[in-house]
Amino acid sequence: MAKDKSSISRKLARAGGWQLFKRGAKMLPFGGTVVVLALVGTDIRRKGVVKGVINSGLDALPVVGLVKNGVELFTGDFIPDKPEKEKRNGHGKI
Repeated sequence: MAKDKSSISRKLARAGGWQLFKRGAKMLPFGGTVVVLALVGTDIRRKGVVKGVINSGLDALPVVGLVKNGVELFTGDFIPDKPEKEKRNGHGKI
């Protein structure tokens, strides 16, 4: 059975295990609010100030956050991330 558990954990890691854990933790009725507050900075960096605060605010509401994150597990984010900037190493694009 140890093989089955390790293959499941490998599949979760490939599927973004940390992302699944964060979404799951946010879905907890009241403890999820604490998780959301801890991760508000991450939302702001990924989505921008206004969209990040709105996303975190919705996640912090117990019933609304539960429904929102449950639907987002299957459909993706309601509030999209801002486009990523290309990194430069000083000599052009990487």
